[in-house]
Amino acid sequence: MTYLTKPRLHHPTLQTNKVGYTRRDYEGRISTLCAGCGHDSISAAIIQACWELDIEPHRVAKLSGIGCSSKTPDYFLGASHGFNTVHGRMPSVLTGANLANHDLLYLGVSGDGDSASIGLGQFAHAMRRGVRMAYIVENNGVYGLTKGQFSATADQGSKSKKGVVNSDSPVDLVAMALQLGATYVARGFSGNKAQLVPLIKGAMEHGGAAFIDVISPCVAFNNHPGSTKSYDYVREHNEAVSRIEFISPRSEITIEAAPGEVVDVRQHDGSLLRLRSLHTDYDATDRHAAMNFMQAHQARGEVVTGLLYVDPLATDLHTSLNTTTAPLNALNAPELCPGAVALAKLNASLR
Repeated sequence: MTYLTKPRLHHPTLQTNKVGYTRRDYEGRISTLCAGCGHDSISAAIIQACWELDIEPHRVAKLSGIGCSSKTPDYFLGASHGFNTVHGRMPSVLTGANLANHDLLYLGVSGDGDSASIGLGQFAHAMRRGVRMAYIVENNGVYGLTKGQFSATADQGSKSKKGVVNSDSPVDLVAMALQLGATYVARGFSGNKAQLVPLIKGAMEHGGAAFIDVISPCVAFNNHPGSTKSYDYVREHNEAVSRIEFISPRSEITIEAAPGEVVDVRQHDGSLLRLRSLHTDYDATDRHAAMNFMQAHQARGEVVTGLLYVDPLATDLHTSLNTTTAPLNALNAPELCPGAVALAKLNASLR
């Protein structure tokens, strides 16, 4: 519960990183998400990644939109800068913050509804403009806050908990990120921390637009037979005058996958999620090959995980705009408003 505070005192034997912080220093408030939610595992992976990278928490700016996923920044990096935007608008707010101060490390956290529906255009422009950020989508295929309707990433043919079949084609954010020009593209699974932590570390250190799609099963609204992104869910005592929801305790599903291995993840409802880890000899520098590889395995019913594409020479929006090396928020009034002569010169150059 968020009203419960974590103890401020740390045990003196807790291990610290090179900048003197323990893992606890990268935590946030106590999560209010459902027990077993994959989103909490992603939060834990972010905490571990930042601790291992020796990042000072005050150097990170974390931004989110609306949804279960967008609540999670409250649960990690409690000493970092944070901003919770309106639905789907996280990328544009982050872009503005990045332009004002490029000295911070920007972490955008979103969901499949926040980015693949109302925020699809925002997502697209952030990727194509090369905004330097680690953009993480916690993808569960449902709208958890509004009781489990299909999201835009729900697979065609999957069933809702009421038995409705989804007839719409899914939005593949990984394929879009590749096509739109993102220079670091990966997919992970919330239950595979050994793979997810390095992917997040790579995204945080990348010099351009980094995108990670993380499959994160919803324990509450997407666990019925026929679902493709699910854990188990139980609802009881549905009364006309009141509704009591009961979520049965479940252990989080975790896996280990060797490079090139296909792992069938048996979920609580008995359905299978087939994950394929990339081979060690996979070439992640070929954008077109990455798209073909992903689509070929998708046709086999496999979800490819790992680093799909990276441009080691990536640049960002500041390079494209040729902005000053000093952050804009550090400039004074004469530098920001050089006067009428400078404005006339600028206008003349545009004629």
